[in-house]
Amino acid sequence: MSSTLTFTSDEMMAVSAARLLRDGMVCFVGIGLPSQAANLARQTSAPGLVLVYESGTIGAKPTRLPLSIGDGELADTADAVVSVPEIFAYWLQAGRIDVGFLGAAQIDRHANLNSTVIGSYDTPNVRLPGAGGAPEIATSAKEVFVMLRQSLRTFVPELDFRTSAGGSVSTVVTDLGVLEPWGTERELTLTSVHPGVDADQAREATGWELRVADDLSVTPAPTDAELKALRGLEAATTHD
Repeated sequence: MSSTLTFTSDEMMAVSAARLLRDGMVCFVGIGLPSQAANLARQTSAPGLVLVYESGTIGAKPTRLPLSIGDGELADTADAVVSVPEIFAYWLQAGRIDVGFLGAAQIDRHANLNSTVIGSYDTPNVRLPGAGGAPEIATSAKEVFVMLRQSLRTFVPELDFRTSAGGSVSTVVTDLGVLEPWGTERELTLTSVHPGVDADQAREATGWELRVADDLSVTPAPTDAELKALRGLEAATTHD
């Protein structure tokens, strides 16, 4: 049942991403939008979701959205806390991560991502946080979900820098819709638009000629339960 409540485009994006996660999955989570979606999934459709954060927490069950990978809430609620090298060597690179969540400043038509610089590498206009664990997640997780807001600044014909490869990306969730790789070239294709959005809006927010699926669907609106759970996490974070 769809919601009787109004919702924002960011809430629609979080709900859409949360629905991709299945109960029992092991999910490597990043802070921000990915963490919001993963924690929403654990409170709604996937209570058995195992959250792994780069700081070394395994099976974290935060009651609010963590502010960073070093947030004490993650360690306090985790099943185990291990070293960062162990997270990468024993969990990620050993193939124990079902899905990795990534964000980025830029994405191209093949889902390659940039989180390093805007402009030239030597004299950038903006120096971004950098790769972190993104390249390892992109190559070692069984599949990768990407979350980012769709605009001409983020959906670019050519990256300023390729931080991580898009070969394992299976889904890109934006504030306008959902995209998936298509064909042998794995070009991102719009497969669903969120309520109130049409394909032309997505095309106008994309820096290349966006491919649109013939059977383009409309994402189901959030339910009241999904919105209340999401807003509860945000409220707990604000008032903690």
